Amino acid sequence: MATRYGTGLVGCAAVLAVLALLLHWIGIDTVRHYQDDLLFYLQAHLLLVLASMLAALVIGLPAGVLLSRPAMARQAERLMQVFNIGNTVPPLAVLAIALGILGIGNGPAILALFLASLLPIVRNTYEGLKNVPASLKEAATGIGMTPRQVLWQVELPNAVPIIVGGIRVALALNVGTAPLSFLIGANSLGSLIFPGIALNNPSQLLLGAACTALLALLLDGLVLLVSRTWLERGLAPAR
Repeated sequence: MATRYGTGLVGCAAVLAVLALLLHWIGIDTVRHYQDDLLFYLQAHLLLVLASMLAALVIGLPAGVLLSRPAMARQAERLMQVFNIGNTVPPLAVLAIALGILGIGNGPAILALFLASLLPIVRNTYEGLKNVPASLKEAATGIGMTPRQVLWQVELPNAVPIIVGGIRVALALNVGTAPLSFLIGANSLGSLIFPGIALNNPSQLLLGAACTALLALLLDGLVLLVSRTWLERGLAPAR
């Protein structure tokens, strides 16, 4: 407990130091000048991220579970390539394709971010379930559990750390790619970054980039905190 508390203090101190440096580089006047725009674009950015991540979780988690089943063993790696589309094709190309299908605005941006976030979730869910020790599954079957009970009470709890790792990777990709949605007419923190580049305004550029990075760190920490709390409240995997 003491070690965790000390680590937490060091982490908070490091975050505060980074925030102080960013505020110094950007300038308080710049933050005040763009305050309203920053809040608006931050909300728009969060909307894109949350909508696309929710869709990726709804599709990716069940897909990873399905591919991990013994009946899918031969086709799993082949089918996995379907979910690799959003990562094989460059983000700008995915945005351009989505733009051609759905037009300008949030729709194509959410579609592109969804595709970019899908593979880490599917892959880590699949790998997490495949790496559950066979002895645990055999013991669960031996005491009379059905395949569904084995999945929910043995396999998934043991796979949680790996699954969460995939969600964190997908979230980082999502938050970092979302600024590009500015190029297809969707509001995001990219609406500060790209005009800052065009107008040669380093303060505006840095404000948008710093907020994007801080948002990624904040959401990553939130996912990690929720997963740890979930496991510590009696839902830890069986040993």
